[in-house]
Amino acid sequence: MAGAAQPRLILASASPRRLALLRQIGIEPAAVEPSHVDESPLKGELPRLNAIRLARAKAEAARARHPENLVLAADTVVGLGRRILPKAETEAEVARCLRLLSGRRHRVYTAIALALPGGALRERITLGIVGVKRLTDAEIAAYVRSGEGIGKAGGYAIQGRAAALIDFVSGSYSAIVGLPLYETTALLQGAGYPVLR
Repeated sequence: MAGAAQPRLILASASPRRLALLRQIGIEPAAVEPSHVDESPLKGELPRLNAIRLARAKAEAARARHPENLVLAADTVVGLGRRILPKAETEAEVARCLRLLSGRRHRVYTAIALALPGGALRERITLGIVGVKRLTDAEIAAYVRSGEGIGKAGGYAIQGRAAALIDFVSGSYSAIVGLPLYETTALLQGAGYPVLR
């Protein structure tokens, strides 16, 4: 509609990687406001459903503070079979994750949720497959010492030093990093947010 105000975009994420990915495609959110939700998996919850539930919860939590704006939230979950690997908070957790991932392929689910003014919620889920080479104890120890795996789903960051440990990737690279840019662009355009103009 001519003369209508451009919708404001709120990024409901504490992740500097998600903000950097948005900026990569020329999008600067009006505000960045992390949603603090309990990310503990529910009993028996599968990785894909966990990612969707948490993205929704983050979007809804931020929407309560910004009901008139677009609110974008995301969640990335590393799944090994039916198992959800943690967002590693200690060096010991990073090492444990790397030992589990060593020599295997795993799935990375990234869900995005976009809350619209008026109550609608739109979402997308992406799947990436990542293969990690067989790791030596020395490689695991060196990666743990780097500190890079702290706070990362599955205990590693594909966009950092861990790239040297990864021998296979299938799917959206940006989604594996933390925000699927193609799907995000489609959701924002569908909601009337000006992208790539």
